Amino acid sequence: MATRRHGREWALQMLVQADLNPGMDLDNTIPEFWKQQWTCRMEEKDERGEDIKEVKGKIEDQVAPQKIRIFSEVLVRGVGSKLEELDSKIEEYTQNWSIHRIGSVERNVLRLAFYELLFCPDVPAPVVLNEAIDLAKYFSNADAGRFVNGILDKLNKDLHGSRK
Repeated sequence: MATRRHGREWALQMLVQADLNPGMDLDNTIPEFWKQQWTCRMEEKDERGEDIKEVKGKIEDQVAPQKIRIFSEVLVRGVGSKLEELDSKIEEYTQNWSIHRIGSVERNVLRLAFYELLFCPDVPAPVVLNEAIDLAKYFSNADAGRFVNGILDKLNKDLHGSRK
């Protein structure tokens, strides 16, 4: 069963894909991403010798439940619509680091987390921080998790004050 965690993983992967392919429109990136996910699943099934059934309906519906897929796409489009504002805000919190000096995974984890912290008040800040740190560690390394944690902790304190 796919969860919001999976949705964030997929959103991060779409954001990195768009980031590494400048000029690629999100309207093209998103459907292409779901096709790639489907292809990977079919290749894995083929390698395991499982029967591959004919696709009925949209490929996207075969990869992820609609609710989680929409969640992912809303995050990606939200980040895309606020990209300049997010990048500017991130640079405020990464002293002496321009946005393009930050690795693509870390940069997009930060974009995603900043978006949720700044524009998604229904998502609790601890959830955003934990998910972002886990994503950075999973898709990059432990140092990336610490880097993301430090930056997000500063933003969270500025937004919500220091809670002791």
